[in-house]
Amino acid sequence: MTHITGLERSQLLLLPESLDDYVGAENPVRFIEAFVDGLDLAELGFARVESKDTGRPGYAPADLLKLYMYGYLNRVRSSRRLEAETHRNVEVIWLLRHLKPDFKTIADFRRDNRNAFRPVFRQFVLLCKQLDLFGRELLAVDGTRIKAVNNKDRNFTYASLRQFIKLADQKLDDYLQRLDQSDAAERTTGGSRVKNLGEKIAAVRERRERCQKMLVQLERTGEDQISLTDPDSRAMAAHTHVAVGYNVQVAVDTKHKLIVEQQVTNQVLDMGLLTETAKPAKEILGVETIDVVADKGYFKIEDIEACEKAGMAPYVARPQRGPAVKQGLFRKDEFDYDAETDSVICPAGQRLQPYTSSLIRGLKKINYANRAACRDCPLRSRCTDNQFRSVSRLENEAVLDRMAARLAQRPGILDERRASVEHPFGSIKQWMYQGAFLMRGLEKVRAEFSLTALAYNIKRVLNLVPFAELTAAVTALPS
Repeated sequence: MTHITGLERSQLLLLPESLDDYVGAENPVRFIEAFVDGLDLAELGFARVESKDTGRPGYAPADLLKLYMYGYLNRVRSSRRLEAETHRNVEVIWLLRHLKPDFKTIADFRRDNRNAFRPVFRQFVLLCKQLDLFGRELLAVDGTRIKAVNNKDRNFTYASLRQFIKLADQKLDDYLQRLDQSDAAERTTGGSRVKNLGEKIAAVRERRERCQKMLVQLERTGEDQISLTDPDSRAMAAHTHVAVGYNVQVAVDTKHKLIVEQQVTNQVLDMGLLTETAKPAKEILGVETIDVVADKGYFKIEDIEACEKAGMAPYVARPQRGPAVKQGLFRKDEFDYDAETDSVICPAGQRLQPYTSSLIRGLKKINYANRAACRDCPLRSRCTDNQFRSVSRLENEAVLDRMAARLAQRPGILDERRASVEHPFGSIKQWMYQGAFLMRGLEKVRAEFSLTALAYNIKRVLNLVPFAELTAAVTALPS
């Protein structure tokens, strides 16, 4: 019995097959075609939507957008690799109708239209809303660090520059001292050692001068670090190491783990980004109130209060920090505040009264204590090493009390956050290979991640909605 054999490559066909025959009826490229054709690209901010009457014709923005959407959906992000796909990939050949733009044209399109990709992402979110794919009850917010096109060795902090200048001065003093001491001896050996020391001194001085210029620049701008390859990137802690990159924020609807809102920032910490990320998501979903859950990295009282004022009920894990936690003493959350008497009840049942106040970040901070009760308290060794225990509260700390009550009623909500919002990041970094950005500059990496988030959502929706229903919804979507 022989093996299955193919056709002779030189065999002529009486009725040549259509290119359309090679693309299945439910192939994702057909959805990409329908989705992009339904968009008003000029309204979304794409350049050169209308062709010019004179000059050489250019590629239609719709075709290049389709190419990028296909590429990000299939883990192909580089313009050179996308160019290669236009020559060998039947799906891409079908999608672009045999067009073969070169890599520079492809790269220029992404760069020139960097502000238009986010509105395209928003249009797909509106499609998901139309298909009722959002639960619109709980948003999970989280951030991840994605590496920039900037090596760690080309990032300098204010402290590292000061330290290098100090070490350079010490090294220069040492070199000059050795140079003075060895002048006579080097004359007898031809001066080779003196020459080597002179080259080292020149190299250290040159690098010291560069560091001094960067230090002056930081002092002038007020920044705390500088990156040479990608000036917008920042050194950020990522698990157990520090990498130079960007902080990517997403708000995920927990029903189907779809990304409702995303943004890229070079802010090192997540603190202060909760409302900034969740509020636009709430507005897109069109609800008056919604629950928002985040990890302890977002714990900031001003941000939590802003969430409540915007119609969101935040659930943020409270970090256990401070000297009492480190020493194994009673934590602050073990002291109950009594709003009626404006006092704090300690674990021993004693009332702590307000005794001093101060301002912190523009908020009034009140300190509570009861020196007499602490003096003879049997629990003092478990409470403080000082003469008495002091507990502080901010004037708006009632917002944290309300959040603590909500968390007590829904203890599993933090686990729900982990199961939902970490799914997109796992898929994006592992399956989509988006562990690093390809472009430089904050605006450009924002465009890059908008395409990534769009591709992630499309892949999710293709598995959730029947293909015919999805394409029908695209045609009904208002442009």
